[in-house]
Amino acid sequence: MPESTRKLIIAIDGPAGAGKSTIASRLARKLGYVNLESGAMYRALALKAIEWDVSFDDEPALVNLAQNSRIKIEPSLVGNRVLLDGRDVSQRVREPDVTDAASRVSVHPGVRQWMVARQQEMGAGGGVVMEGRDIGTKVFPLADVKVFLDADPVVREQRRMKQQQVMQGAAAHAMAAELRERDRRDRTRATSPLVPARDALILDSSQLSEDEVLQKVEELVQQKLHPLSS
Repeated sequence: MPESTRKLIIAIDGPAGAGKSTIASRLARKLGYVNLESGAMYRALALKAIEWDVSFDDEPALVNLAQNSRIKIEPSLVGNRVLLDGRDVSQRVREPDVTDAASRVSVHPGVRQWMVARQQEMGAGGGVVMEGRDIGTKVFPLADVKVFLDADPVVREQRRMKQQQVMQGAAAHAMAAELRERDRRDRTRATSPLVPARDALILDSSQLSEDEVLQKVEELVQQKLHPLSS
């Protein structure tokens, strides 16, 4: 299919608070693509582990739980709906306890293997913007466009606090500590650690606005769609 008409696979990776979700969502809307949040899938499994009282450290039990779960990401006008076994858990999976649990669940190789297979099925046809931590390195190593979006840790902490409307006091310190711990787990896990793909565009968003980051990513996409005019 000609470059200008085929639908791309776009991978956006990076740590928490770098702005991946916002950029992926806006880019998908502009392109008419589907925005697939890999993190939302891990959150859904983590929620089920909480509800079924499955230990976050019990890899065989978590893999068994995943294999007996139906996790679906369903695009809507107001953002993705996250369905767990047919139940809408879109709001619940954004809560702090599920966020922390997802980070702990995602370190297990067996869980990641199951998730990667599902994500590859969902994005195989193209026309997707998938964001996460190992999309360009593991899920879609041959993605048409790869972006690694990063930012200074302090900036990321401030963004997360603003997002959660927690600006000072013990809650703010706890949120910053949790973000640092997530970074540590993501970057040091044995399977698919958080690292930029060798052919990814690395963008530091510390001093950039959302619009500026989106513009840079769009330019990369247009170069892929229209190589002769770039």
